[in-house]
Amino acid sequence: MCLAIPGKIIELDSQNALQAIVDVVGVRRKVDLGLLQDGPPVPGDWVLIHVGFAMSKISEADAADQMRTLTMLGEAEAAMQEVRGYGLENDQNEQQDQSVPRLKQ
Repeated sequence: MCLAIPGKIIELDSQNALQAIVDVVGVRRKVDLGLLQDGPPVPGDWVLIHVGFAMSKISEADAADQMRTLTMLGEAEAAMQEVRGYGLENDQNEQQDQSVPRLKQ
């Protein structure tokens, strides 16, 4: 089942106005804001996220309700696995890979 996951906008990408860092239950991810151009979010706003895209802005109360619903449906862990599948690890790993010299074999 594919459900939207609530997340809080932490910061907007200074180099790409259509991306933000979003906190989803303590996990931070890059999220595309392109679908919210009519009312772009600002840090502190809550959004519903689906496959890396912010689908809509929501209230903090609605975010809490959505997480309760995911938990009741037994989908909270699956949703978190999806969130872990996109985002910052790849960027961080690439940065680490570039900064660590490789030994020639």
